[in-house]
Amino acid sequence: MQTSAQRSPASATLDLGAAVDAAVTAAHAGAAILQSYAHHRADLVIDRKARNDLVSQADRESEAAVISVLRERTPQFGIVAEETGGAAQGPATWYIDPLDGTTNYLHGIPHYAVSIALVAHAGTRVVAGADLQEDTPVIGVVYDPSNEELFTAVHGIGSWLNGHRISCSRTSTLDDAVLATGFPFRDFSFAHQYMPMLHDAIRRTRGVRRMGAAALDLAWTACGRYDGYWEMGLAPWDVAAGTLLVREAGGVCTDMMQQQSWPSGGRVVAGNRHIHGALFDMVSPHLDAPAPDSSQA
Repeated sequence: MQTSAQRSPASATLDLGAAVDAAVTAAHAGAAILQSYAHHRADLVIDRKARNDLVSQADRESEAAVISVLRERTPQFGIVAEETGGAAQGPATWYIDPLDGTTNYLHGIPHYAVSIALVAHAGTRVVAGADLQEDTPVIGVVYDPSNEELFTAVHGIGSWLNGHRISCSRTSTLDDAVLATGFPFRDFSFAHQYMPMLHDAIRRTRGVRRMGAAALDLAWTACGRYDGYWEMGLAPWDVAAGTLLVREAGGVCTDMMQQQSWPSGGRVVAGNRHIHGALFDMVSPHLDAPAPDSSQA
């Protein structure tokens, strides 16, 4: 990913209304591809990128449909997509996961989504007033076609589910909380950190769920189905849209290591304001200390 200094200079104030409309159109286009294959998944061409990391014909075609819409509607923005890559550039960049929950999809488990987010870069103005001081998700769309649930969020405006405003839960303690998480499934290098977190969560909460689609875990946290969520080993396109959904629903979504303005490194802690703090306090003691900065030696 490029640094801020490598990106194009920021342009005029972003039109968030036009951007969210483009993202919703793109999400529906991608989901239409997924659902067209839904009843004959056995015929899909599937490639193995790495252990437990699959990509199907449906992923690729969905991504192509999403990108086609976004390039036509918002050519001024960069694109970073799971299957075709890309680079952060211009005043803002789209982060696209054309099928979050690929394993669920391929096994006929109806819990997957298209996730699209627009991340405005530092120096860009999104509303009247000061320019953004750091990279910030400003549009988030997560569409679950199996349940026809469309989650949308706009920076500074709010979060919605099928047009109805949503908010995080009011649960105030971990004892009463239902949490979501994701087990290590591809990269096991952090399992020694994650397993003690899971052990603590099982003992200290009302319950822990693992559904296998990070974008929906965050969306469900935003609408109060889950009280909190944590996971490691994700990619930026997994969490960009969901981060904004939670934040605009009155919650907190942060980088577990407290090093990034949004959890682009894929280590995320999210929840309402009470649960986020308690969850962070629960998981942080198990994290490895960050490596020393060799540049300061």
